[in-house]
Amino acid sequence: METTSSSRVGAQPAEAPAAAPAEEPQSAAQTGTQADAQPQEAAAPVPVARRTAEGYLRADFPWYGLDGAFTGPRWLMQVGLGADGTVEHGSTGHGDEPSARGEIATGEKERFAVVVTVASNPLRRSGDGTGVLEATSVSSAAWLAGSGLLAYSWPGQMDHSLRSDWLDQQTEAAWELADDLGGEDWSTLSLPVDGEPTPFHYRESEFGWVLAGSTGSGVHLGAYGRGMSAYGLGFSVIGDLAAYA
Repeated sequence: METTSSSRVGAQPAEAPAAAPAEEPQSAAQTGTQADAQPQEAAAPVPVARRTAEGYLRADFPWYGLDGAFTGPRWLMQVGLGADGTVEHGSTGHGDEPSARGEIATGEKERFAVVVTVASNPLRRSGDGTGVLEATSVSSAAWLAGSGLLAYSWPGQMDHSLRSDWLDQQTEAAWELADDLGGEDWSTLSLPVDGEPTPFHYRESEFGWVLAGSTGSGVHLGAYGRGMSAYGLGFSVIGDLAAYA
């Protein structure tokens, strides 16, 4: 059987902006190829009023967000499904809802942090049912976080027609970085998860920061943001999704 790397979970990053409102969460069944893993051209995020907690409630693992020290706005994003329809990962947003061209178009600096929760799965089937995918890992969370940040990034002075090529190149670079968490591009950062100090892999770029680690509750955590320092963040299980509605 063919084995496909675990870092690329989902047909597109769960935290990428949705191109259009949808009643069902985006499917992650078509997983395992480089083309499937590339995020689509960023579009306006689905308005909060059109998002529902339905997909999140179908998950059999706990969702994480920023802990109670964060008092700003919270909002739902998207979930990713496996080949069998089970929820594999998803994201929750905190702060300003970002847009790909936000700072360039408005001149206002966005402040946001997105938390990515990835179920710890030892074995997953490929989308066509003919192969087996590797277990999800911290690299899976790092990949989703890194590609998610790119979906909300737009280099200054870049023409619209060139952004697709730029995204392809940068997404490939994000994949390579996620697959080498022990490399020099990453440092170690300790942050509280459910009140317990937890080590995370951390890196910064001109577009923001990305981090990834694991919890004691059977999930991997990724996060990315801009305008908010990662050093003061803490994570905890979301007790009530209504706080994100």
